[in-house]
Amino acid sequence: MASVSRRYARALVDAILAQKIDADIARLQLRSIGQAVHDSDDLRRVWESPAVPPVQKRAVLDGIVKQMTVAKPIRNFIAILIDNRRIAMLDDIVRQFENELDNQLGFVEAEISSARTLTPGEKRDLENKVERLTSKKVRARYALDPQLLGGVSVRVGSTIYDGSVRGQLEKMRQDLSLA
Repeated sequence: MASVSRRYARALVDAILAQKIDADIARLQLRSIGQAVHDSDDLRRVWESPAVPPVQKRAVLDGIVKQMTVAKPIRNFIAILIDNRRIAMLDDIVRQFENELDNQLGFVEAEISSARTLTPGEKRDLENKVERLTSKKVRARYALDPQLLGGVSVRVGSTIYDGSVRGQLEKMRQDLSLA
């Protein structure tokens, strides 16, 4: 099912970029609709039910779209998911959409763990270093991890850049055990 979600997500990214819709606004609007579906069992049941005619499902969608102020391509995309009985996949499609959008726009997500709270200057310097390493703009998420003892650990995709004291001690232990 991941390939189906990815195909839908790519189609939406292409539509958003082709129509020059602000990517961050599109991201927020899609998340909002996803959150509404996630939060409302009634809404989810209506949109997933084969007993409810598609016209009624789209009428509910249009009511939501008016309240949230959603761009037409996002509205049409949700209508396609409803019509094709793919609305249950919305959470996965939203994740795939965000990944594909970041990829198309040249962003990479970095998960940065540190033993202490970093200052804004340290965060900026660290993000600049990750940008040089990846040749992409960075969306950083920060977390505290007291087990690091000191330094930072950065995860970009499946690659981990470990500059933590714990990581350095582990490397030294491995080096000493090989000698």
